[in-house]
Amino acid sequence: MVSSPTNIGDGNKHAFLIQVLRGRWFTVFASFLIMAGAGATYLFGVYSKEIKKSLGYDQTTLNLMGFFKDLGANVGVPAGLLAEVTPTWFVLLVGSAMNFTGYFLIWLAVTGKLSNPKIWQMCMFICIGANSQNFANTGALVTCVKNFPQGRGVMLGLLKGYVGLSGAIFTQFYLAIYGNDATSLILLIAWLPAALSIIFVFTVRDMKVVRNPNEAKVFNDCLYISIALALFLMAMTIIQKFVAFSKAAYAGSVTVICFLLFATLIVCVREELVLWRQKNEPPAEIVVEKPPTTLAPAASVDKEGKNMSIIEKILNKPPRGEDYSILQALLSMDMMILFLATFCGLGTSLTAMDNLGQIGESLGYPTKTISSFVSLVSIWNYFGRVFSGFISEFLLLKYKFPRTMVMTIVLLLSSIGHLIIAFPRPGSVYVASIIMGFSFGCQLTMLFTIISELFGLKYYSTLFNCGQLASPLGSYILNVKVTGMLYDRAALKQLSDKGLTRESVKELTCLGRECYHVSFLIMAGVTLFGALVSFILVMRTREFYKSDIYKKFKEEYYTTAEEKQLAAASSGTETSHK
Repeated sequence: MVSSPTNIGDGNKHAFLIQVLRGRWFTVFASFLIMAGAGATYLFGVYSKEIKKSLGYDQTTLNLMGFFKDLGANVGVPAGLLAEVTPTWFVLLVGSAMNFTGYFLIWLAVTGKLSNPKIWQMCMFICIGANSQNFANTGALVTCVKNFPQGRGVMLGLLKGYVGLSGAIFTQFYLAIYGNDATSLILLIAWLPAALSIIFVFTVRDMKVVRNPNEAKVFNDCLYISIALALFLMAMTIIQKFVAFSKAAYAGSVTVICFLLFATLIVCVREELVLWRQKNEPPAEIVVEKPPTTLAPAASVDKEGKNMSIIEKILNKPPRGEDYSILQALLSMDMMILFLATFCGLGTSLTAMDNLGQIGESLGYPTKTISSFVSLVSIWNYFGRVFSGFISEFLLLKYKFPRTMVMTIVLLLSSIGHLIIAFPRPGSVYVASIIMGFSFGCQLTMLFTIISELFGLKYYSTLFNCGQLASPLGSYILNVKVTGMLYDRAALKQLSDKGLTRESVKELTCLGRECYHVSFLIMAGVTLFGALVSFILVMRTREFYKSDIYKKFKEEYYTTAEEKQLAAASSGTETSHK
């Protein structure tokens, strides 16, 4: 009995396995795992206390480290430029090496194996470790957006959602492996993300864009799995607050997390099986699009063919949605407005998350509860990223609702979270953690999606990294120069009231509502200003979002289909003549 080619017999298993491993959907699965390990920067609130205690830092010095962490995490231009001239596997390898080097050196310093490191050295270590996140982002995220250009909002939401969950995932892993030891968390952050990038280093790559009618269904299935993972993590966070878990119980929790992380692989294999059967059936019509990153509008080609000066090329910008050059995009008014809104929104959100551990400590929460705050931020960070990706895509396609307006609404929500911390009530930090995590996740996904829509995908790997440069600048001013200094001033006043001086204590600690009251009032005002700036961008882009922003990709799709039909017809005619 001869097996049908649409069934996977013994002889076809090897070929099918090769198809799965080389397919677009396995690249998506690998990218999910890489991104799930790329959010170590959000755990700073858990292990920063260990750095402060072991090295005797005050809050201003700790916040300076927090700034360099944010600087490294958001200055992704080197990763973007490297991706323009090297293959994806090299970008991932560089990021893996940087991640391990930076965080391993921090672990050595905190455990005393690296004696008396200078402050500038610690800042350099955390900057290097955090900067590795951009190489994972550029390698995995940009590649997937280019492979699925018409589902970029959904794809960005899912990928950035896994980054948002990574903080809670890491928390469960380190509790299962090392116990309640925040120092060992730094070691976990050093080796696990590096290992993930190395394992999938040759899996993630640019591929031809093949139109697949099941894309939306696959994305929805991946969404349901990620929601189940987020809900499980949230349930574990709540339960662990009231129930003392043994190491075996934490191991059970990690087992469920691993199952849910690998469940997307089942979805990807199922989809590859569908493609396998279609490939081995009599062909109906297979439409293959050329990668959008290699195409440019005719008008742009004509302009570049002329002898124009650099300034003329910059000033002669293409319409929104077409492929801008790097300088055209960076010097455009839209990018400048987006930069200012990002400075206000992400700058304040990063400051709040970096200080979450000290906020909980100042209000008298125990260490275990502070870890719960960080997990809540991580989980709702995920919901914000996924919500903004899926819901903004739905609103855009159905009602032409601008993504820039979604970003404005999120900034208004973020200001409420800052006000809750400025005027704390019993248990209010739980609510603030949810709002901060959700709004931060929304802002990131919106920023990356808006950049891809306004300025095209040709230089997206560089432009999306340039777009997030405003957040470390905002973090430095608001975290180091505002929040840190006001915290230390309040702490010194408390010491003075007790008749003590700074030299009397190793660790400078502030307790009470006054520690963060003024600084978070300032941040609430900055975020409101950012919402106003973002609304200006809404007014500038409202006509663009009323149009069909995916028209370019649809035209490419139909052009390719017509070419294939003509080629098939021509082939049939030649055969009949023979």
